[in-house]
Amino acid sequence: MGKILVTGGCGYIGSHTVLDLLAKGHEVISIDNYSNSEPSALDRIKAVSGVAIQHYEGDLCNPEALKTLFREHGDISGVIHFAALKSVGESVEQPIRYYQNNLEGLINLLQAMVTANVPRLIFSSSCSVYGNAAALPVTENTPLQEAESPYARTKQMGEQIISDVMHTYSSLNCAILRYFNPAGAHESALIGEAPFNKASNLVPVITETAIGKREEMIVFGDDYDTRDGSCIRDYIHIMDLADAHTRALDFLDSHTPSNQPEYFNLGIGQGVSVFEAIHAFERVSGQKLNYRVGPRRPGDVVAVYADYSKAARMLGWQPKRNIDDIMKTAWQWEKRRSEKA
Repeated sequence: MGKILVTGGCGYIGSHTVLDLLAKGHEVISIDNYSNSEPSALDRIKAVSGVAIQHYEGDLCNPEALKTLFREHGDISGVIHFAALKSVGESVEQPIRYYQNNLEGLINLLQAMVTANVPRLIFSSSCSVYGNAAALPVTENTPLQEAESPYARTKQMGEQIISDVMHTYSSLNCAILRYFNPAGAHESALIGEAPFNKASNLVPVITETAIGKREEMIVFGDDYDTRDGSCIRDYIHIMDLADAHTRALDFLDSHTPSNQPEYFNLGIGQGVSVFEAIHAFERVSGQKLNYRVGPRRPGDVVAVYADYSKAARMLGWQPKRNIDDIMKTAWQWEKRRSEKA
């Protein structure tokens, strides 16, 4: 199967994908600079899988770190690239930092892959590339609209950079996975979303409020043109998302490079509003959530959810879990990590 490099392997999506790769027989190495993660994720990966993966502390913006890694591992057969800054609100406040980190890191990685002749790349993109789409659900052919945040634009630009590189380097084969909203935790409750910085994603904000780490949760706007006035998103369970990465690697293994990346939407295919997500949490946990409505947040799109039929057809992928499963596993993880804190 070859050795797989996971960038951002200690992060939320990266660590769960490492677990899925190990469960399916892949050898994994990782690199992470801990900008929004902690090395303790490696211990949690070992606790679940029984495997201590080889890990490098390093920053992709430092090309020497990548040169060292690829020199020491000449048998890397694929890369799954997660390492990037990802907060919409923070990107509005710090656009230069986001452009520098997300684009420079990708360019350095592509250069290292081309030099080492590594053939397969899975790129972590986002539904934010669609902007405020004219029609829902979005398909991979939905025209990309103006980015609503610097973060979203780095993903649009990253996709274009990869496409341009593939035109020149015909041996490179890439799948671009456009996630909707990853959430939830591993069913063991041994690993889940544990942002090192202040959580900004909806589900950990909900669970942190419920456990008492936050006094209240703010719903950013209730005057959008949606069924209940709050933003609508497509929430996908983290282990369903992890499974898609392993399937995408297998797809590239049997797919002849075509000088163009393959794009895949990954979501449940149903939109859930912020208020509906809150009610789902209250339903599965039995907890009443303390929240209030605040002003809209810069950079948020009104509504977006996926048509994932291409992933179903070409990857054999189907989401197995719904919003209730997401909230249940996220709450179990929150309670467990709070007990250990």
